[in-house]
Amino acid sequence: MSRLEELIAKLCPDGVEYRTLGEICELSAGGDVPKNRYSRDLADEYSIPIYSNGIGDNALYGYTDIAKITTPCITIAARGTIGYCALRKTPFFPIIRLICVIPHDSISADFLHYFVQTIRFQVPSSGIPQLTVPMVAKIIIPVPPLEVQQEIVRILDKFTALEAELEAELEARKKQYEFYRELLLNFNEQRDAAMKWMTLGEVGRVSMCKRIMKAETTPDGDVPFFKIGTFGREPDAYILQEKYDEYRKDYAFPKKGDILISAAGTIGRTVIYDGEPAYYQDSNIVWIDNDESQVLNKYLYYCYSMKPWAVSSGGTIARLYNDNINKARIPVPTIAEQERIVASLDRFDTLVNDITQGLPAEIAARRKQYEYYRDKLLTFREKSA
Repeated sequence: MSRLEELIAKLCPDGVEYRTLGEICELSAGGDVPKNRYSRDLADEYSIPIYSNGIGDNALYGYTDIAKITTPCITIAARGTIGYCALRKTPFFPIIRLICVIPHDSISADFLHYFVQTIRFQVPSSGIPQLTVPMVAKIIIPVPPLEVQQEIVRILDKFTALEAELEAELEARKKQYEFYRELLLNFNEQRDAAMKWMTLGEVGRVSMCKRIMKAETTPDGDVPFFKIGTFGREPDAYILQEKYDEYRKDYAFPKKGDILISAAGTIGRTVIYDGEPAYYQDSNIVWIDNDESQVLNKYLYYCYSMKPWAVSSGGTIARLYNDNINKARIPVPTIAEQERIVASLDRFDTLVNDITQGLPAEIAARRKQYEYYRDKLLTFREKSA
């Protein structure tokens, strides 16, 4: 029998009480930024953090000299990132769109934080979606004895610490990957005089799919149609199979392995075309039609990550024009050297980016394991009245 099972058998064998947050916590809403008493940056006179409804580091709005909350508190985003919660254990000042939940003596702040993460907040479908203090106050949660809460927190802390270690290792590996990518691809035309250089216009021809009109797309259908907003993500539009077959046969279309480039939005985002049926928005998503006789597509993929082009700005939207791409120059070693560079970078790329293996896959697996045990540990039988 585990330590937790022993505690439950001893302290709450018949179940636990369920109480509303309003009964066991003090709730309040954040206010306006204190006028003339804050700074965006940490300063000698302003050292108390101001938190908003942002996620992670984005929640830090600035600093003040007013500590509105001085005891351990769970903050819950009331607008925008609705339901996102954070545990704050040092004094701070909350601003609008943030709900503060301060637990009474019967409940641990750490335990409450873990439980709030499991809540699926329901907000009105009409008007602007938002949480209010009365809505949060009505939420019912189990309240096991404090010793049980502390043991659950100890167990869950181990899971979160392991995940944090993996994320730190992933970040370190990403930096290592970027270092080696720079080392392998950082050629200089003056310094490396023997190296062959080519413009992308010499490597191949900038190509794009035939234009698809909005009226030709549907919210669901046969072949996914990727626009600049969904490029590299999940599609939200489709075209008919007949249209896809016709346009693929009669107009430019990428070959399996070609490197697709976003010319707008997130400039230079790349996707390796996998050969599966898909269609891409003209002019915003392009590729170099390259026969790989001089430059391997996978080598191009890594060259693109170095952003070899100059981005033009027209109006308020920055984009890559064909001329920017055509004039971009890249080093072109022998095919054998390209293969060596690609093999080296592929190993790092798999380790830091592949969601089916490497560190991202391990982090995802640990996250699922943590969520399973968290939900299991925070589920209690309700004590009969």
